[in-house]
Amino acid sequence: MNEILIAALVVGGIGAICAVMLIAASKFFAVKEDETVGRLRECLPGANCGACGYAGCDGYAKALAEGGVKTNLCTPGADATAKQLAEILGVEAEEVVEQVAVIHCYGDCNHTAKKMEYEGIESCAAAKTLYGGAGLCSFGCIGLGDCVSVCPNQAICIENGMAHIDTRLCIGCGLCAKTCPRGIIELMADVERVLVTCNSRDKGAVARKACSNACMGCKKCEKSCPSGAIKVVDNLAVIDYELCDNCGSCAKVCPVGCILVSDFSGIHRYEVEKEPIAKEN
Repeated sequence: MNEILIAALVVGGIGAICAVMLIAASKFFAVKEDETVGRLRECLPGANCGACGYAGCDGYAKALAEGGVKTNLCTPGADATAKQLAEILGVEAEEVVEQVAVIHCYGDCNHTAKKMEYEGIESCAAAKTLYGGAGLCSFGCIGLGDCVSVCPNQAICIENGMAHIDTRLCIGCGLCAKTCPRGIIELMADVERVLVTCNSRDKGAVARKACSNACMGCKKCEKSCPSGAIKVVDNLAVIDYELCDNCGSCAKVCPVGCILVSDFSGIHRYEVEKEPIAKEN
């Protein structure tokens, strides 16, 4: 009995000594955290998306506290967050350019078909390694929802075989764009109103055989653009948004209708025939 009691006391004593040593170490070796970093971190939304260019919200908060970093880099937080950050740092608030994720593909079940039945891991990245996926178009949406799984705001769903983004819910974090193995998702300033809904680099006849929405590379859009904002590169129409004035002329002349004019901010939609919404300076 005495042996058990002695053993218990010894173990308890060792535990107490270790506890005292840990407490002392935490006091003497503690790294003082900048209170400003904590206050800045509380203002950030916590998406940890990296859209600001830093490794999550903690990294951005630390960079802000160290100085020399703009307060308008948090796209998900928008202007409200930028204003709070500026107030803490005592600098002038800068406007955030809100962004929205868009998909350069409209190859749903009504426009394309499958070349095979895929049976495997329900992942776009996994399916892409097997002959490029099940779809006829090797550039289009695979439709297995890798983008859906990473979206923090449930803004993406899979309908009719491909991904669709609800721009009213999109916060512009860019996680979906980083995840898509085909690279068909892009972040775009929500003031832009023209989008090429195709990603195929195949020549016109080949692309159209795979998908009825595919760009033909005919260059009619390029010739009609008054500002020279759209060019056909590698058989695909590409828009330079620095030059685009949202006139919609390219969409009007596109023979296959793969250029879309719409309000991608999610506020409302409008047709090509109506007056375009001009960019803000």
